[in-house]
Amino acid sequence: MELEYSSEKVKLQCTSVKAANMLFGGNSALTQSLLARINVLKNAENIKDIIVQPAFRFHGLKNKKGRNLEGYFAIDVKSIRDSWRIILQPLNENKEPYHPCNIDEISNVVRIIEITEVSKHYE
Repeated sequence: MELEYSSEKVKLQCTSVKAANMLFGGNSALTQSLLARINVLKNAENIKDIIVQPAFRFHGLKNKKGRNLEGYFAIDVKSIRDSWRIILQPLNENKEPYHPCNIDEISNVVRIIEITEVSKHYE
């Protein structure tokens, strides 16, 4: 899959050991897991390759605190026990979000995603 990033900061966090270590406060296990997840995303043919892997815990996000998260999804950085998530949005061939984003219908054709943030999304 092709990966896009919402900002240069997010790209650095996802591609640089140093930036990821800073994000995770020096937790090298989380850093290693994030970089491995990014590598798996890059090597996936489409988003369905990620959805079918239970370890990623791919799930849709709900609107929260006035933030419209329709069409955004998350996967765990390491595991469900860690609160860190990679927030992503499927993009079409024109690098635009799907509207509506019915992931079950489009999972075989999504080959571009935008990583919007790596965060403790639920806090």
